[in-house]
Amino acid sequence: MDWYSTLFLLFICFLCYIILSFMKMFKEKATLPPGPMPLPFIGNLLQINTNDIASSLMKLKDKYGPVYTLYLGPKPGLVICGYSAMKEALIEQNEIFGERGDYPVFLNYIGVHDIAFTNGEKWKKLRRFALLTLRNFGMGKRSVEDRILEEAHFLVKEFEKTKGSPVNPSKYLPRTVSNVICSIVYGSRFDYEDKRLLAITASIYNNFCIMSSTWGTLYNMYPDIMEYLPGPHKKIRKNFQDIFEISAESIKYHEKTLDPNNPRDYIDCFLIKIKEELDNPDSAFYTKTLARTIQNLLFGGTETVSTTLRYGILVLMKYPEVAETIQKEIDSVVGRNRRPAIVDKNKMPYTEATIHELMRFCDVLPISLPHRTSKDTIFRGFMIPKGTHVTPLLTSVHYDPNYYAEPNKFNPKNFLDDKGCFKKNDAHLPFAAGKRVCIGESLARMELFLLFTSLLQNFNFKPVIGKDEIDVRPTGSGLGNLPTKYKCCILVYWSLYNTSYSK
Repeated sequence: MDWYSTLFLLFICFLCYIILSFMKMFKEKATLPPGPMPLPFIGNLLQINTNDIASSLMKLKDKYGPVYTLYLGPKPGLVICGYSAMKEALIEQNEIFGERGDYPVFLNYIGVHDIAFTNGEKWKKLRRFALLTLRNFGMGKRSVEDRILEEAHFLVKEFEKTKGSPVNPSKYLPRTVSNVICSIVYGSRFDYEDKRLLAITASIYNNFCIMSSTWGTLYNMYPDIMEYLPGPHKKIRKNFQDIFEISAESIKYHEKTLDPNNPRDYIDCFLIKIKEELDNPDSAFYTKTLARTIQNLLFGGTETVSTTLRYGILVLMKYPEVAETIQKEIDSVVGRNRRPAIVDKNKMPYTEATIHELMRFCDVLPISLPHRTSKDTIFRGFMIPKGTHVTPLLTSVHYDPNYYAEPNKFNPKNFLDDKGCFKKNDAHLPFAAGKRVCIGESLARMELFLLFTSLLQNFNFKPVIGKDEIDVRPTGSGLGNLPTKYKCCILVYWSLYNTSYSK
């Protein structure tokens, strides 16, 4: 056979592949919600901006409605937008929409040995155990509030050392936030210059940036191909491995020093559970699960809160009148002779409203980790097959005009009533919703309140440029919204830690 015949045969095969692919997609789309027409293999890649996927999905929502079909790769999936549709799927039909979907940028490196990406009975057992253990926070020896305030003390001391010179707060905030969850998991905090803490925070931050970039989006869409292509995504495995090695070393130490009658931290509790279920061949508790679950806790307990703090400081510098109002409320309720406490929150409606508005406006996680349907179901008149990939677009909830009068503007009054009292808003889902809501939600909310109030009790944050020049738009949007990099001057407003009260 000459090369002309070979080329013709290849062309015929390619043409047949295209025709069969279109026929398959037309059959799939027949029962699914409307959406843009995909192309074979690449799906709807041409309809989205891989460096800002959240904005692309919002534009498609305006065209196709709150529930539409999108091919993020060769397979169809649902995108669910707006509070009404999100509530209907994730809360009212949580058993059907509550399974975790594939997310290769995590799953290919961690595997199904953790809380975030398992399903079924294993997931239920791991989640129940984690919730119970985190709720105890050190088995009653130290409250989580004490841990957070301890880190606030160290953070204030670090900020005081800057003496008002321009600094990037990103250097400090992840260490503070990570130390809270580290003290619960490992049993003790790290010094801010400890190589282990620096490795943990650097690995988490770098992976968060990669996952929030074009590389992370493409990897989720075409993992089999991206495995063979060079790029920043190739560093994800190394970053996860750095954390895994730190955890593995700590687990070995805990195994040698374990006292079943006196558990010190999360690792001890997990090891005790492993021993209790040694004779259970279907146990969800084994050493690899412990190591991977630690990665879940560290990632979730570090980056989202530290990014919200970093983003929040930037927003408050653009709106200094909001920071001043918070400081007046702190002076009125807390004063200058003691540290803030969780019991103060109910007396500080403006502060609480501002923190909620920061979470909404900054929208650090615009797209929830994917879900999938556990069985065939009818949703809003459409037949959705079992195993369908579901993407909850959280940013569409936080910017839903049905719940926020001017969603694109930063306004703490979104969470205040006419009398200035704090009011809840159903369309506030920074930790997702339903069965898969973040297990660290209560911890994160406590951290945000205590750290923001501790910082504003002690400092004024001044930009190095005019406030009108501050750009609060996110840089990239895949897994997360990242604030633009910035520096600021941290000026002492009142240092509680220089008084006789100290700690």
